[in-house]
Amino acid sequence: MVRIAQVQFEHYHSPNTLGVEETRPRISWKFENHHIDFAQNEYEIEVSDIAWDSQTRVLSSTKRTSPDSYLVPWPHTETLNSRQRISIRVRAWDASGEVTEWSDRAVLETGLLTRTDWQCQRIAAPWGPGIAAPDPEQLYRKGFDLSRKIAKARLYITAQGVYEAEINGQPVGDHFMAPGWTTYDGRLQYQTYDVTSLLQTGANTVGVRVAEGWFSGRIGFAGGHRNIWGPHTALLVQMEVTTTDGEVTTTASDGSWSVARGPIQKAEIYDGEKYDATREIPIWSSPGLSLDAAIWSPVLVMDPLPESVKLTAGFGEPVRRIATLKPVATKMTPSGKLILDFGQNLVGYVRLSNINGPVGHKITLSHAEVLEHDELCTRPLRICEAMDEYILKGEGIESYNPRFTFHGFRYAQIDGWTGGDLRECAEAIVCHTDITPIGGFSSSHALLNKLYQNICWGMRGNFLSVPTDCPQRDERLGWSGDLALFAPTAVLIYDCFTFLKNWLIDVEYDQMVLGGVPAMVTPNNTIPDPVWCRRVPCAIWHDVTVLAPWALYEETADTSILAQQYNSMVTWMRKVPLQTSGATHLWDPAIFNLGDWLDPAAPPNAPWKGATDAKMVANAFLIHSLDLMSEISRILNQQGDHAHFTAWSIAARQEFQDEYITKTGRLVSDSQTAYALAICFDLLSNSQREHAGSRLVYLVRKNEFKIGTGFAGTPFICEALAKAGHIQVAYAMLLEESCPSWLYPVTMGATTVWERWDSMLPDGSVNPGEMTSFNHYAFGAIAKFMYERVAGLQRVEAGWRKFRVAPSIGAEFSHAAAEHETAFGRISARWETTRQNGDLEKMVVRVSVPYSTTCEVVIPTTSGERREVVGCGEWTFESEFRRDYEWPVKALPPKS
Repeated sequence: MVRIAQVQFEHYHSPNTLGVEETRPRISWKFENHHIDFAQNEYEIEVSDIAWDSQTRVLSSTKRTSPDSYLVPWPHTETLNSRQRISIRVRAWDASGEVTEWSDRAVLETGLLTRTDWQCQRIAAPWGPGIAAPDPEQLYRKGFDLSRKIAKARLYITAQGVYEAEINGQPVGDHFMAPGWTTYDGRLQYQTYDVTSLLQTGANTVGVRVAEGWFSGRIGFAGGHRNIWGPHTALLVQMEVTTTDGEVTTTASDGSWSVARGPIQKAEIYDGEKYDATREIPIWSSPGLSLDAAIWSPVLVMDPLPESVKLTAGFGEPVRRIATLKPVATKMTPSGKLILDFGQNLVGYVRLSNINGPVGHKITLSHAEVLEHDELCTRPLRICEAMDEYILKGEGIESYNPRFTFHGFRYAQIDGWTGGDLRECAEAIVCHTDITPIGGFSSSHALLNKLYQNICWGMRGNFLSVPTDCPQRDERLGWSGDLALFAPTAVLIYDCFTFLKNWLIDVEYDQMVLGGVPAMVTPNNTIPDPVWCRRVPCAIWHDVTVLAPWALYEETADTSILAQQYNSMVTWMRKVPLQTSGATHLWDPAIFNLGDWLDPAAPPNAPWKGATDAKMVANAFLIHSLDLMSEISRILNQQGDHAHFTAWSIAARQEFQDEYITKTGRLVSDSQTAYALAICFDLLSNSQREHAGSRLVYLVRKNEFKIGTGFAGTPFICEALAKAGHIQVAYAMLLEESCPSWLYPVTMGATTVWERWDSMLPDGSVNPGEMTSFNHYAFGAIAKFMYERVAGLQRVEAGWRKFRVAPSIGAEFSHAAAEHETAFGRISARWETTRQNGDLEKMVVRVSVPYSTTCEVVIPTTSGERREVVGCGEWTFESEFRRDYEWPVKALPPKS
């Protein structure tokens, strides 16, 4: 029987629907066990209110004639209020009158929607330093009594800093580094926790650990600086308890709370955590503690949070401890150091158990991504210690679990170990924003499969609260250029809609603070200099205002993200500095641009000095953004803007032609990136395309299929070759193993994507440049090509209502597969070939098409290709074809 499943509010995944700020959430659902002819004709949504005593009351039941099952409008006439808990269930009818059963109930609860809902005070430790030295964590404590049986309890909490809460000695929730990193002068996120089960009748205690985190700890480029958003940490807590007789009591942060210095003596993003177990305060968050005045102090009550700072539930998933890895090996270095190898470059920390030693003994963990000369290589970390310390209290078996730091590492050097077998006592805790995996890729090429895994791990490690450039050194910032270029790939691998939606709000905030020019990094204020990183316009990096929302729209067909960011987009386009004479629709050539950043031809210490003219790169992306703005304004029915951006795009394209392209299609920057952008951004006339494609092939073959692109060109180089009709050359480039190439790091043992093509040199030494990371996701944008060309899974229409399976047969691939979870269900495409008689090969293609979508299948035949359009169902197609192409493709001889 047809069944409705996965009923969803907006883009939230369970269990992240507690304490949201949606007041009219849209609803989506999927169908299971449906037959091929089933098609929804009507749906009914029942909305019920869930009272404090768990009693439900139907608010409305709305029936509509509609085939829609994705982001349908909020059905109830009234909007939701603060603290309101509701459930919905859905059923549907087809045209014949067949009706489904009601779906399971989906539950959502709003948070505190207005500032007046907050009755707590902002409190801090009276010794709040505002100095250059790290501050120990603070332990905040409040005892209270509950005389009646508890029906419901919610804890609303945030900090200027990072926090972990406890009630009666038990941890609250599973968030890591809460409340997360936002533009703290514009938005401060809070969290809502259901703490009903942690409370008891009688005496209770709420305790909160607070550390500096991003708010006042050292952060930023070139070593960073401290106290960026405030001179010290602060805490806001509001716990509301409803008893079984309906009475609500509130325990809120105010002057009656007490605070003490905790055992974490240092909690730094870059430098790590120092935990002194001899300073632990037993049962500090439990009832019955007698407060020692020498340890505990009354809190400082601060002025209310400024009205300019929005208290928000935010939209992104929380950061969580996602997975646990055991060491795959332990090593003794030539200098006698003990190294743990976790087999994977990851982001998180090392947890130790079964520690046994004397009081005051110190165990130190030092973290790094790679070894050099068989020793821990910390030089690429720059001004970043990445070191955790544990000082034993010397009382039996101890354990250590860092709370307020994270590291990017594969290897951990442990000094002073006094415990059991490290292979059993140490484990790496993998941490990142809890984004949902929605894609998969595999092929007959083992190194390519490993590359895909590396791309996924790199994205996981850098999607921690904000999309960072790297997770290990003294940086870890939300660089906009990295995300601008990776977003179309990111949305294929993980559901990152709410994560990026949340970050883009901060992008716009920083943009407006800077007078309309987007920041190079968001949250901003982390780059003390140079000036060009703060206020000077820069193509690609600032184009994130257009490129990232567009990638989210293409994946979801949700126009709300375009509407949310439209002002940001238009503001940036108005700020693009144009020439005042001549080519007045193109960039002012006097403006510095980073261009094709990290082109392998650029000097190691000048990564902006690539082979491609930086102004040409800027203008290519300008036209690309103009084309998108023309389409976005059309979608949003902004007719005046649509006409403006369309006309600007036409004029800019002609000026680009005049400035950079010959009549035959030769570009003044005779580089891989130049031709890749010109082909993919449709900057060439019909008569120019063939010559430009041939010239690109020449450059790639001349370079022996090695990469000649940086940030700007890498996402497009292989696709440009495919568009130009040279898929075998694209595959030769994709599968090249010499440096620089995508597979070179894989052959060197990489488990994530590197910042530089040669972050590690062939002899195993680390690139001598100061800027060398082994976990940057930007060059992983090639995964989109792997999905679309190797496996053949291609989105045709925004949101995947129409898609195509068209594998580009070539190279040595004998099979490939890709899958992707869409709003309508899981799409999968799998093909394989087997040798037949003579030179014939048989291809079998298997396609899974979910409800409410259609798929065009394109497969090769002996006479060309076969095309079929199919609807919902499981489909198998077979054909015979000949591999009539050159493989391996030959490079040009050296004399060329």
